[in-house]
Amino acid sequence: MGQERSVQPATWLFAARSLRDFGDGFVAILLPVYLLALGFSPLQVGVIATASLFGSALLTIIIGFLGGHHDLRRLLLAAAGLMVATGVTMPMISDYALLLAVAFVGTINPSAGSVSIFVPLEHAVLAREVTNADRTRMFARYSLVGALASAGGALAAALPDVMTRLGMTQLSSIRLMFVLYALVGILGGLLYARIPPRPVTHEDHKPAALGPSRAIVLKLAALFSLDAFAGGFVVQSLLALWLFERFDLSLSEAGVFFFWTGVLSAFSFPVAARLSKQIGLVNTMVFTHIPSSIALGLAAFAPTLPLVLALLLVRAALSQMDVPTRSSYVMAVVTEAERAAAASFTSVPRSLASAASPALAGALFAASYRAWPLVICAGLKIIYDLLLLLQFRHLKPPEES
Repeated sequence: MGQERSVQPATWLFAARSLRDFGDGFVAILLPVYLLALGFSPLQVGVIATASLFGSALLTIIIGFLGGHHDLRRLLLAAAGLMVATGVTMPMISDYALLLAVAFVGTINPSAGSVSIFVPLEHAVLAREVTNADRTRMFARYSLVGALASAGGALAAALPDVMTRLGMTQLSSIRLMFVLYALVGILGGLLYARIPPRPVTHEDHKPAALGPSRAIVLKLAALFSLDAFAGGFVVQSLLALWLFERFDLSLSEAGVFFFWTGVLSAFSFPVAARLSKQIGLVNTMVFTHIPSSIALGLAAFAPTLPLVLALLLVRAALSQMDVPTRSSYVMAVVTEAERAAAASFTSVPRSLASAASPALAGALFAASYRAWPLVICAGLKIIYDLLLLLQFRHLKPPEES
């Protein structure tokens, strides 16, 4: 019975994650196209991305305090409801101030990645359902299904091109995709509802705060915020914008490219899990990340589209290998009672830091310094990797001790 209970919640969680990332996958590509079609500038696109990420950070802070007081399933259902509301509202408005407001309070994710209100909740559910020995493997599987679904979502971003050939306008077709995003939220909520509820105990009513692991978590949060600030310069919406403006890519071409980046990222996750067993979680995070940053820096100045895409594919194959290992490491170096708070306290700085940089990247695009966001991202990420190695190479998770 215990094994059945540990497997089934993770299965529902993985299925819901895959649906959510499918929606994020096409929205991240369509968002800049939609905003440009409405007549907004690259700077305004960056500000929308910033508002979205700041809103996610605020919601994640709230989740950090609620996670220890409420059943995690109920919070996931509430988040799914917010996703539905976002998808319904986005196609109904074209006023910039209202779009900013929806981006701030909703679930639009310009990064198509792990910056989301759902993430700390899903991490806490997954960590409580698996053993230490299985934790990294299960986080890798969690990341794998999400990345594959995001890749499928990227392909779905080509659907507006198909619809325009059938007679619809581009704006109408993209608005229809936001309706699809809302439907995805409904289906995700139905899957979250299958996760067995966990009664809230007296222990759960204790403040969802950090305890003995506070110093470790705060130091990790500071480093993760540097990494996220760097990544915010090339969130998927802005990388798509860069490719649209520099090489005049179509939605179909962009969808195919981001499909393959998603596939490469997805299959890097199980490799990361196996590699971490050989060289450790921290070494896996660092020594896969640095080459990916070098590839990104080179792509900024590559003269031809094929070379740019090749370098970005190399980056995609390596850059996300730290995602399951990072999640597993955070859950490993804190006590079980601190896990929801630790997930939130490490997610919030990431969200806040990543929110600051898209607007800066948009300003650089508007000033015709289009290569600089990629260069800044690559340089800061290498600094982050070196600092992480220096600070945490001696702090081992239980399975490495």
